[in-house]
Amino acid sequence: MDIDFDLNVTQFSKELKVLFLFLKSGESVGDVPELDQDWLVDFDWDKFLKLTLHHRVYPELYRKLQTMKTAWVPSHMMDTLRKHYHNNAFQMLHLSAEMEQLSKSFATQMIRSLVLKGPVLAADLYGDISLRTSRDLDILVPIDDLDRVDDLLSKLNYEKIEYPLTVLNDWKWRHHHITYYHADKRVTVEIHWRLGPGPAKEPSFNELWERRRLSTITSSPVHYLGKEDLFSFLASHGARHGWSRLRWLVDIDQIVKQNLDASVLIKQLKKHDNLHVGAQALVLTTQLLQTTLPSELNVLTTGSRARRLAQGAIFYIRQMVNLHTDPVPEDVSKYHKRHLFSLMSNWNKVLFVLSFMYPYPEDVETLPLPKYAQFLYFPLRPFLWAWRRAKKQTAAT
Repeated sequence: MDIDFDLNVTQFSKELKVLFLFLKSGESVGDVPELDQDWLVDFDWDKFLKLTLHHRVYPELYRKLQTMKTAWVPSHMMDTLRKHYHNNAFQMLHLSAEMEQLSKSFATQMIRSLVLKGPVLAADLYGDISLRTSRDLDILVPIDDLDRVDDLLSKLNYEKIEYPLTVLNDWKWRHHHITYYHADKRVTVEIHWRLGPGPAKEPSFNELWERRRLSTITSSPVHYLGKEDLFSFLASHGARHGWSRLRWLVDIDQIVKQNLDASVLIKQLKKHDNLHVGAQALVLTTQLLQTTLPSELNVLTTGSRARRLAQGAIFYIRQMVNLHTDPVPEDVSKYHKRHLFSLMSNWNKVLFVLSFMYPYPEDVETLPLPKYAQFLYFPLRPFLWAWRRAKKQTAAT
């Protein structure tokens, strides 16, 4: 085993390398020791700013730069960072209030809920809700309570704006959340019944609930994931998105500092066939952010698969990939499909391939059948897929 492994980051721009220097300077607000002033010659500050905003790390960067009071940072960049920092602080306060209100409403209806990210995550990892960004609220509830949650949110004037098309209840395992929006409050809420899309192993809601923690940033109870569960969720979420935003990697750096129970974490990761994904996160954060790991976790970074997966994520980081903006470039889309497949355990790969035989909503569009006859989509699926493919190829010529 190569003990001197280093990620290949030769294609990182000067601006991205400087951003990493700031991010890995930890709690220190003094001069960044590795920053050679020669690096600032022909430095593209506009590109640096775009990187900072794209990776959603501007709150922490602004705090550090403001404390350092460095004369070599252009005033227009500090002004822009200040504006985004203040806007984010107000946004997080706004989300905190709504998060507390929703948690209270769920509790009143005897609906258990776990907040996955948002203000509770910012407070838990950074000690200050203004130091992490969040666009919406992600709340996990038991799948059996989804109808009651839908009714409750409707009464609270939330509108369902994004939900998966489905056939034969495939939404239960193929998807993992539904999106709601409150027009007056301008708040988006994602209601999860799984931590991530299937088919994949993950802990049940009851298991997560038993290991829950209670947030202290609100006067009313708000529950969120236990430390080891939170690490697993953040690692899986970051990996699924190719670590295309460094904010997710900085989250890993922060949670590792919380004295995770390594034996419990490793046991949970193994149980859900996710050890290689957790190890990928650790390789990335130790290599790129110089995160210090306890020996029990550090050993995970020596695995060849974890290192290979970590190198695969460099593709996303070096070129500011945005997987949420359509259309995603074709080369990125193809690479991402391969990367997602590489993240799966062998058993999940088998399930994933078999899932193609399960009907898709596109089959219903191709050949509408009444519900009592939709079981016929199983034997018909290969023919319907071939028909759509042939039709698409004909249209392209």
